[in-house]
Amino acid sequence: MLVSVEEAKKYLRVDYDEEDQLIESLIKGAMEIVSAVSRLDVEAVNESENEAIRTAVLYSTAYLYEHREEADHHELTLSLRALLSGNRKVDF
Repeated sequence: MLVSVEEAKKYLRVDYDEEDQLIESLIKGAMEIVSAVSRLDVEAVNESENEAIRTAVLYSTAYLYEHREEADHHELTLSLRALLSGNRKVDF
């Protein structure tokens, strides 16, 4: 996986293990969102060495973690488009 649970926990400043499964599922969801925004398949995102893509996955994971009750996916998508503008494929 591009971002490990431990790396995400460090980014989120989570020191306990009780939410590891939640964080792992949020990472997977974040990778799918980043895949859709960047117009890359999930495998390409997972294998990427691009720091902007890694940051986008961490940012998305944090956003979904912090806003799990009222996430605004449109707001998240707009932020990711700005972050990934140089990495987006022209079309599918």
